[in-house]
Amino acid sequence: MSLTKTQNIVSWVLQVIVALILLQTLFFKFTGAEESIYIFETVEMEPWGRIGSGIVELIAAVLLLLPRTVAVGAILAIGTISGAIFFHLTKLGIVVKDDGGTLFILALVVFVASATILLMRRAEIPVVGPRFSGN
Repeated sequence: MSLTKTQNIVSWVLQVIVALILLQTLFFKFTGAEESIYIFETVEMEPWGRIGSGIVELIAAVLLLLPRTVAVGAILAIGTISGAIFFHLTKLGIVVKDDGGTLFILALVVFVASATILLMRRAEIPVVGPRFSGN
């Protein structure tokens, strides 16, 4: 299934948005910014969770910007951001350190945009193992 020109444009706009959101958080994670450390201490995953999620987000962002790996990038983005959303809803709360819910909203944007990309590019999802034809 090929994307129409409009679908391709929409997909690329979403891919760039997700990649930019993921990439802008890396500075804070990799430099050990106070808010980042606070978040990962709260969920009892500091420092390995902060660095590990940053690495996964970096890989997802790069994959989203490479035409042959967009679907894999979207899958990684959904996986990592699902963890962020889970911790916002269970341990962190919607508002973290008086951010007005910005981090939570960005996480939702990444989730919805990545899910939309994946839906649009579902034919590009790599298959692991044999395909069953149903015959």
